[in-house]
Amino acid sequence: MGVFRVERVTALPPEEAWRRITDWRAQAAQVPLTRLASVSPGPARAGTRFTMRTGVGPVAFDDPMAVVRWEPPAEGGGTRGVCRVEKYGRVVGGWAELTVRAEGTGSRVTWVEELRPRGVPRWCDPLLDAGARRVFARALRRVLGGR
Repeated sequence: MGVFRVERVTALPPEEAWRRITDWRAQAAQVPLTRLASVSPGPARAGTRFTMRTGVGPVAFDDPMAVVRWEPPAEGGGTRGVCRVEKYGRVVGGWAELTVRAEGTGSRVTWVEELRPRGVPRWCDPLLDAGARRVFARALRRVLGGR
């Protein structure tokens, strides 16, 4: 599967947009059939590990991830915030990079992700990319407070 990108402009200040997009439980709640299965104790930071579980009952898989870059935006939106997550599961590999920067009186939030479902032929990439872009655009919109 290729890399997809979704972007939203919100009236939220950068610090609040950052807090919302790095709330793993809130993210999971917006992705169909997904929940946060586990997360390292303490505040999110580089080194935080978490696992999303996707599916229903016994027909489900774990998607373990680790935060490898954690640079929140500066107070007042003076710098861009970047969070990079690496996926290291047996079923899905890849990475995601979430960025927040001040724009006008609000923020621009960008979610770039590469999902690599193991064992899926490359000819499925366009369909999977379109579906993932749609799911994650909806999740991002809802996490930021839109409908």
